[in-house]
Amino acid sequence: MNKFARIIGTGSYLPLTIVTNDDLSKTIDTTNEWITTRTGIKQRHKVTDETTCDLAGKAANHALEMAGINAKDLDLIILATTTPDKIFPATATMLQTAIGASCPAFDLQSVCAGFIFALTTAQQYIKTGAANKVLVVGSETLSRIVNWKDRSTAVLFGDGAGAVVLSGSNDTGILHSKLFSDGNYLSSLQVSNNYINEVGFIKMSGNEVFKIAVNRLSSLAEETLKEANLSSNKLDWMVPHQANIRIISAVAKRIKIPMNKVIVTLENHGNTSAASIPLALDTAVRDGRIKKGDNLLFEGIGAGFSWGSVLVQF
Repeated sequence: MNKFARIIGTGSYLPLTIVTNDDLSKTIDTTNEWITTRTGIKQRHKVTDETTCDLAGKAANHALEMAGINAKDLDLIILATTTPDKIFPATATMLQTAIGASCPAFDLQSVCAGFIFALTTAQQYIKTGAANKVLVVGSETLSRIVNWKDRSTAVLFGDGAGAVVLSGSNDTGILHSKLFSDGNYLSSLQVSNNYINEVGFIKMSGNEVFKIAVNRLSSLAEETLKEANLSSNKLDWMVPHQANIRIISAVAKRIKIPMNKVIVTLENHGNTSAASIPLALDTAVRDGRIKKGDNLLFEGIGAGFSWGSVLVQF
């Protein structure tokens, strides 16, 4: 029985079409300065004819290549997404076929906390010995559910995918994880859609979401480090959900982590929900910032609300 689930490969993919802040200023009442100051976002990527599965497949293949394994070697695929290509079948099963795997595959929906929930689920499969090689992907085509005339949400969200390959390890990997949910905040952030005759778009109460996110994520980070008996100065990198630079900065300040130890990539792709943490992770692994043996803290919060953290020795 393997004790740890270790990340042995990372991958990511962003669609080619880019929507800049200046592009948005031509259709809604906003400016590049207004968006950048309040969010830290300068551009976002948008699909044209690609699907959630398409994005996931490209990120997955990059992760498999880094891991040095074939898709046939996988024991399980978990796809975290808020924007599946169909109500059913699961987009994960489409991904399984696309990459040439033959293992069980399922979707997991926990919005922006989806990757954290999926990673923790994969960890349990490996810890119990039910699986040894697991592909975890976060993939989103949020542009399909964004009202591009709504300034409060159109400036925030983008499309993309990120992936990791996990393998059983006896010495290092995921050290600790924590998950929470509270369904009392439905009206704060949701997609209104009755699946019959209403087109659903993201609706958000920005100020309320900001306060909840900062409070929950700050407390979560403190609790995670305490339970793992790890001080913040022993943390090499925080890799947060890429939602808003003000949220990221506030959490880092509270747990006394300098911003030069925080991986921030949202200026290039905006909030990609379940894809944002693995996107940021892959960027920092490939540019050499994150190295083998580094202690990493992942954390994210999504509508519902659901939030969670994962502490990893890379």
